[in-house]
Amino acid sequence: MEMTMPKMGESIMEGTVLKWLKQVGDAIEQDESVLEVATDKVDTEVPALHAGILQEILVEEGQVVAVGAPIAVIETDAANAGAPAPAAAPAAPAASDNGAATAAAQVPHVPAETAPAAGAAQPQTGRFYSPLVMSIAREEGISMSDLEYLPGTGNEGRVTKKDILDYVSGGKQPLTPQAAAPAASASAATPAAAPIPAPAAAKPQAAAAVSTKAVPSISGGQELIEMDRMRKMIAQRMVDSKRISPHVTSFVEADVTDIVNWRNKHKDGYKKREGENLTFTPIFIQAIARAIQDYPMINVSIDGDYIIKKRDINIGVAVALPSGNLIVPVIHNADQLNLNGLSKKLNDLANRARNNKLKPEDLEGGTYTVSNVGSFGNVMGTPIIMQPQVAIMAVGAIKKKPAVIETPQGDLIGVRHFMFLSHSYDHRVVDGSLGGMFVRRVADYLEQFDPNTSI
Repeated sequence: MEMTMPKMGESIMEGTVLKWLKQVGDAIEQDESVLEVATDKVDTEVPALHAGILQEILVEEGQVVAVGAPIAVIETDAANAGAPAPAAAPAAPAASDNGAATAAAQVPHVPAETAPAAGAAQPQTGRFYSPLVMSIAREEGISMSDLEYLPGTGNEGRVTKKDILDYVSGGKQPLTPQAAAPAASASAATPAAAPIPAPAAAKPQAAAAVSTKAVPSISGGQELIEMDRMRKMIAQRMVDSKRISPHVTSFVEADVTDIVNWRNKHKDGYKKREGENLTFTPIFIQAIARAIQDYPMINVSIDGDYIIKKRDINIGVAVALPSGNLIVPVIHNADQLNLNGLSKKLNDLANRARNNKLKPEDLEGGTYTVSNVGSFGNVMGTPIIMQPQVAIMAVGAIKKKPAVIETPQGDLIGVRHFMFLSHSYDHRVVDGSLGGMFVRRVADYLEQFDPNTSI
């Protein structure tokens, strides 16, 4: 049975093989994790759909694979797993005509190491190239015409990362027929052939320039740290979001004294009963969900000249990972959960995020995001919008402050608990009035929290 790259989300078209958890010859149970795959959303383990023996690994670690492409072969009959003959047996009857048999017989006599230098007999126009292969080609100065003649060992003859790196390490000999053909006479220096040596000579220089730029020069008092894959994605997404959305931020200060007193009253009992912590974040999420119901035009995205209004209220919550990176799992249909449901869902997502156990669907479909910067001791922040959403809220640290308290007997000075709400929104579709009224409504729901709420 062929094991293929699964589709891990509605917008995921490819994944990068991070690590094989099983090796050739290992026994695999159904639903047992076989490899780790990284997408632009999450790193996740891929389970086997069939039990058996891992007979062949088709892709290497670090290789980008399109969804649906084969990545491994699993022998489902353990008794025959050690015999490779059955896999080749169907090919013998199929080669009924002499031409096919002759071609099959000739293949083993071609040395594998000479394939990249020889080049393909015909250009593979229209062939798919992964973003990784195209990136390497750009960095190494490899032309599209050379790529089309480069033999590929991947599925349907595609060029893999190993193929292009082997070509680069082999000196990037020209692959086009005009450049690869040896000069038979002095007349070979025709106008058509003359330009070929120049690019070949220039490519090493271009590659050297790229390498020099890629590795900055540092002194002995500095440390050079390469970004990990997740940090690179975060950096790119933040730059894209600031480029796409004109950000505006509104601030409101909310009196959350009743919420603080309520949590202090219930947190020990909740911990004993559920085995989990009762935090402030579920209360913030509940208030945001209610405010979205009042102002549904916050719950939208933009597609060209159209505004897409979302019916579902799916709230993403930024979670800090042990590595220092941030990830945003999503609570789907947050408006349909009570405080206990929100608390349990939030704790589950946060724990699985920190242990790298999130599934692709845990990160999809978010329509609004909240970030608790108060957990870092910050009183406020100006968060960056998660595309394609149009707004995000940061909740700051809760601080005690003196405040004027209105009573029937007159105004008094008392100690209250306050926090800042920071609401960043996309000014293309969210004007200051809507953005300001929304964050004010969230603050109103927090200040009106019923201290008799049960959980």
